[in-house]
Amino acid sequence: MATAKEKKAPAKKEAPKKEAAQKLQHPKERYMFWYENMLLQRRFEEKAGQLYGQQKIRGFCHLYIGQEACSSGTATALTPDDKYITAYRDHGMPLALGTSPNAIMAELFGKETGTTKGKGGSMHIFDKERNFMGGHGIVGAQIPLGAGIAFAEKYNETGNVCICFFGDGAVRQGAFHEALNMAMTWKLPVIFVVENNGYAMGTSVGRSSNVTELYTLGEAYDIPSEPVDGMNVEAIHEAVSRAAERARKGEGPTYLEFRTYRYRGHSMSDPQKYRTKEEVEEYKLRDPIENVKQVILKHEFATEEELDAIDKQIKETVAESVKFADESDFPDPKEAYTDVYADEDYPFIME
Repeated sequence: MATAKEKKAPAKKEAPKKEAAQKLQHPKERYMFWYENMLLQRRFEEKAGQLYGQQKIRGFCHLYIGQEACSSGTATALTPDDKYITAYRDHGMPLALGTSPNAIMAELFGKETGTTKGKGGSMHIFDKERNFMGGHGIVGAQIPLGAGIAFAEKYNETGNVCICFFGDGAVRQGAFHEALNMAMTWKLPVIFVVENNGYAMGTSVGRSSNVTELYTLGEAYDIPSEPVDGMNVEAIHEAVSRAAERARKGEGPTYLEFRTYRYRGHSMSDPQKYRTKEEVEEYKLRDPIENVKQVILKHEFATEEELDAIDKQIKETVAESVKFADESDFPDPKEAYTDVYADEDYPFIME
């Protein structure tokens, strides 16, 4: 990506439009997908934050605002047959994969039309049809699960990979190290991704460990590891593509550190006293959606008016998801006994 100095420098000669487009590593369609997809996540999360304040959404709620490049860049780098698993900041990834905003919003409302019938809530979004293996509320619990999913893919010789997301706080868990060790020993087709947004809840990375370059933790297990600009969707796509290629060749896991940032607090109850407003505003200058928008405008993939129309349509989609969730019913109390055991006649179910 060009530096600020390079962007301001006047071009010596205006290149033909066709040549300018060819200089881009990614096609127009991909940039347009990234823009629409990241903007959908942003507008959805902004609305979720408002609805939480209105007590339409209750319990825990962790917004993804600022981190949209991580999910959108991943979605274009992998295939629909690959598997995806993440932590409890999990609204963005299923939206990136194409899960219905209606179903996700209904789940946030605790309604029966939600992705997990209203029984999972914000931290437990799942979509089997899109191979989204869920958000997980226990810190780091999804890391060995991700390795296990990759083991199944290798055992069944599917050629698919599993990408496993977790936050920077999860790398202090023992299961993280155990999973990395086993994954490399068995050369599992898994991509481990730490979304390092700088703070494990309210504790900065520098206060929790002497090791602040989190990607280096993978090197202890000889896993190819690298830092990635998590505010740059192109960098995300390219890093995940390289990792997926390695995995499909049977070369085992890759460990990526997406250096990203969340503009909102850890959760809706976070007063954010551990960071300054100036720090947040500084990161907003690197906003991934705005970066892609500028590429689109520069290369004339779309006009300002066309992008405004996309934004309007997305807002209408989000508004429809709220209406859908609001009008849906809460699950029947009997649902508390369903989807708990695979065996419906399990003898130890007490009513």
